[in-house]
Amino acid sequence: MPRNLDEIAWDEAILADFHEHGGQITKGRLAGANLLLMTTIGARSGEPRLSPLGYTRDGDRYVVVGSNSGRPRQPAWLANIRANPVVSVEVGSETFKALATVTEGAERERLWAAHVAAVPQFATYQTMVARELPVVVLERLAEDP
Repeated sequence: MPRNLDEIAWDEAILADFHEHGGQITKGRLAGANLLLMTTIGARSGEPRLSPLGYTRDGDRYVVVGSNSGRPRQPAWLANIRANPVVSVEVGSETFKALATVTEGAERERLWAAHVAAVPQFATYQTMVARELPVVVLERLAEDP
């Protein structure tokens, strides 16, 4: 589903703030939030696709959730990582390649509970949809594949 102009403007403002302040969000409702930029390769297009995502940490891993802000459809980046799990992550002032893995079972439940404890809004997103929100870990790759 194509994004509307408000969504595009929102993302552009977030990206500008992120880059102007070394990976920190300083304005709006996300000020102070943990935010990373994940670039995937489009499952159908083969083109790079950038997604700003809130995250938590699990040791050295970054944890993101496919909430799509409580919309019924999965975020497009989820299909992209299933087709092409090597992504680029920009967090703070560094950029690195990572392997994106959708978690399952006990690991998913543990990471979900920790994510919701840190960012309670995600519990609200889960109540807004019938689908289980996917929990994805991003593990830094030692070198470019």
